[in-house]
Amino acid sequence: MTDDKHEYIVTVDWKHDSVGDLKIEGKPKVEISTPPEFDGPTGIISPEDLFVAAATSCLMTTFVTFTKKMRFDFKSFSCEGHGTLERVEKGFLFTKILLRTRVVVESEDLRPKAERALELAAKYCLVSNSMKCPTEHENEVSVG
Repeated sequence: MTDDKHEYIVTVDWKHDSVGDLKIEGKPKVEISTPPEFDGPTGIISPEDLFVAAATSCLMTTFVTFTKKMRFDFKSFSCEGHGTLERVEKGFLFTKILLRTRVVVESEDLRPKAERALELAAKYCLVSNSMKCPTEHENEVSVG
């Protein structure tokens, strides 16, 4: 496979009702189901959870990539994703994802670098860029 194309293969095996096992080769199995608001059981990860999680985790990994390119360290990173699912003409769609990110750096001189890395991560996050709905960002960088 070239650097220009990558493939990701997953398998879902139905177990019962709306519950299945999501399998990715060489990685832990994840039980998935319809969310409770659509008559699924509680306590099981849903495709809707995974959709928001994909944007949130991609932002983190993209941020880390830019901190390495910019050659600075940070003390902590936390991102809370809020996906808005709404009924529209064709059923339900995610209409927005809001990513609230908090980064802590060691010193005041690192704050602008962290802010820039967050901007670049938002701009180049391949998952968010692949999604149909807009992604909004609220970033906070503090020294601690």
